[in-house]
Amino acid sequence: MDDLGVAVVIEDDADVRNLLEGVLSQAGFEVHTAVDGRAGVEVVRNKQANVVTLDIGLPDIDGLEVLRRIRNFSNAYIVMLTGRTEEPDLLSALNAGADDYIAKPFRPRELRARVSAMMRRPRHEITGEKPALAGWGAAPAAAARPDDAAVLHHNGLELNHRTRTVEIKGEPLGLTRSEFDLLHVLLRGGGAVCTRQDLVRAVRGDFYEEDTYISEADERAVEVHIGNLRRKLKEDPVAPRWLQTVRGVGYRLAPSRQDAAQG
Repeated sequence: MDDLGVAVVIEDDADVRNLLEGVLSQAGFEVHTAVDGRAGVEVVRNKQANVVTLDIGLPDIDGLEVLRRIRNFSNAYIVMLTGRTEEPDLLSALNAGADDYIAKPFRPRELRARVSAMMRRPRHEITGEKPALAGWGAAPAAAARPDDAAVLHHNGLELNHRTRTVEIKGEPLGLTRSEFDLLHVLLRGGGAVCTRQDLVRAVRGDFYEEDTYISEADERAVEVHIGNLRRKLKEDPVAPRWLQTVRGVGYRLAPSRQDAAQG
């Protein structure tokens, strides 16, 4: 059994807590649990957790507040467990720093797959020692430097997938892991349309799992990520510079300024 590090389960329901502990232990984690938010924050801090499962409805403080407190000191992968999948709740969780969410009731196999997918993705702060996963789809890369295929350029934006950094005209842009992965996929698409299902797989890390079930909540989460990404890019909704919506389908890279001028 692989030693994947430390997982912390923050859950007040004993049955769910025991189920989560069992699934994560079988996956190879050293698992610690907490029954409320304040205790959970301290366990994450003291045990230096690699992965956290966090119930959004806790008896003492709201799960979103727990998430914010954890993000003040930890870059652990965090999965929110929630019975609420409305967009405002998803938006709040993703804005507060959640990496993924699972709606209750959930299947143990799904939880394990989600955690496994997250663990294959580099942390946001990682530099050159661990490159991002390659091989997603068959879309051509966006314009890249001939001497450095890791760097993609488009309309003043530069993305380096080895250092997990993005700059616009030399100014760094702070993105979450999911926002970075979505932007990377769209840049690599070179203008090809990426469906919402494609982007859900990119966020999950399921690069080859074409038969993975994708729910409406998963697609809404991608829309939330894209909205946050556009806000950070300061996109013009009338004339977007980087991300275009293809109604009813998904998203694609906006034409380059040269292409637009030729068109």
